[in-house]
Amino acid sequence: MIDLLVAGGGPAGLATALHAARVGLSVRVREPRDGVVDKACGEGLMPGAVARLARLGVDPAGRALRGIRYLAGPARAEALFPGPPGRGVRRTVLHDALRAAALDAGVVVERRAVRDVVQGADRVVVDGTPARYVVAADGLHSPVRRSLGLEAGTRGRQRYGLRRHVGVAPWTDLVEVHWSAHAEAYVTPVGPGEVGVAILTSVRRPYEEQLAAFPALRERLRGEATSTVRGAGPLRQRTTRRVAGRVLLVGDAAGYVDALTGEGLSLALAQAEAAVAAVRAGRPERYEADWRRVVRRYRLLTEALLAAAAVPPARRALVPAARALPVLFDAAVRELGRPA
Repeated sequence: MIDLLVAGGGPAGLATALHAARVGLSVRVREPRDGVVDKACGEGLMPGAVARLARLGVDPAGRALRGIRYLAGPARAEALFPGPPGRGVRRTVLHDALRAAALDAGVVVERRAVRDVVQGADRVVVDGTPARYVVAADGLHSPVRRSLGLEAGTRGRQRYGLRRHVGVAPWTDLVEVHWSAHAEAYVTPVGPGEVGVAILTSVRRPYEEQLAAFPALRERLRGEATSTVRGAGPLRQRTTRRVAGRVLLVGDAAGYVDALTGEGLSLALAQAEAAVAAVRAGRPERYEADWRRVVRRYRLLTEALLAAAAVPPARRALVPAARALPVLFDAAVRELGRPA
């Protein structure tokens, strides 16, 4: 019987498997998609995520990111990370690096979906395979989470993400967040001649129509598209709890608020480490408190920004306020740049 079966071979699942292999657990990953897995995301790794990857021996190629810049028409505000930089990394490059590290560590990756999860007193049987524990890292719309009855439903305004890459030379080493009336556009340098542009919005329209709300940005993006448009959402996913018997939820499967602060991967990597520590100790219930500790700061900051962004007068004032109150904006960016 293996120690740990991981449902989902994205970054959260592969990081979980790597942590498990490094502490001597036998681990297997199941992922139905073949090869390198792509996903619509902003692709800006915060400094904490870069540090956590380095501790796993993973160093994906990308562009150094020194901080964050907000723009809304002529108004702009920017702040730098106080320590080491973040990194703009194509999602496919990140996945390839994590997968290679997991395979080098002896992790078995199977191309198959997880369908049937049956819990017993001392094991979980997954499609006929027994394992001491299971980590569900199978994404925003996690089938395992749903099958275990851990979904809490959605409420409030739903948001969606769209992402495409453009072949233009990066014009800054900051993540740029462009604000319009109903959306934000995140521009992340990911290579010497390429940027990723992710749009977050509550208004469901095609990518080109969304981009039209940012005329100055669209003018800069005169290069050829280097990827197709990918979408994700609805982004907000609520869970009743993150542990059910011997099954633990990690990454987006554990619940998600919004991509507004760009901390998704940092959180997933921290959760992977905490989940493996709980499994290794034979105390899966401990992960619930650890998960709450990991996400507390992110949830407070994200919910506050979303609340402000949902009200038109407050939304219009966000960038001018960040410029007028640089101490507060710097403090928020310092939080995002805090070491892991």
